[in-house]
Amino acid sequence: MSVRVLATAEPENFRVRVVIRLPRRGAGRHQPAPRPVVDIVIPVHNQERTLEAGVRRLHAFVRSQLPFSARITIADCASSDSTRAVARRLVSELHGVELLPISEAHRGRAVAAAWLTSPARVVADMDLESQADLSTLLPVLAPVITGRSEVSIGREHNLLHRLAHRARFGDPHRGFKAVRAEIARRLIPDVVDRSWWFDIELLERARRAGLRIARA
Repeated sequence: MSVRVLATAEPENFRVRVVIRLPRRGAGRHQPAPRPVVDIVIPVHNQERTLEAGVRRLHAFVRSQLPFSARITIADCASSDSTRAVARRLVSELHGVELLPISEAHRGRAVAAAWLTSPARVVADMDLESQADLSTLLPVLAPVITGRSEVSIGREHNLLHRLAHRARFGDPHRGFKAVRAEIARRLIPDVVDRSWWFDIELLERARRAGLRIARA
């Protein structure tokens, strides 16, 4: 809105004109969304029954508890049921939820694709079936966001998994993991396994590179 004052020498002719400039039709309709601080990726495959409840639960927590902007990306790994239709509906109903269709049913490939294309400063992932304790999300994200570490993982470790596979990181699919986006883009191209062991290989490469790995 702008105000124009039109005056003449005669006081009785003093006038004020208020001009309201309306936006052009369609202006701003396709403006890009602000860059999120965090992108939480949920890889799913044929999870039509659990997807909606899990995403709504996470979305409500993110909106009410995180002190920074966050996006939720549903990475659908070639589901053959109605998972993708449920995901599309959630995208239309919930602000900050996106869908990334993946043509192959490989968890690691889905996480890698989502992380490599994410606009966020920090990328994270969550296994929908693990029923992760959402109260651990902020402690996992905080060290990476503040710069105290490049990688952060939760403490939901599976002792049997560690003994059977001699892995330093426990069950890589339980709870949350977070990585600085530029670090993820640096590590992922060298990760060979893009299926079940993607997480273990990624974390091991981070360790060998001397990166700081926090355990929340």
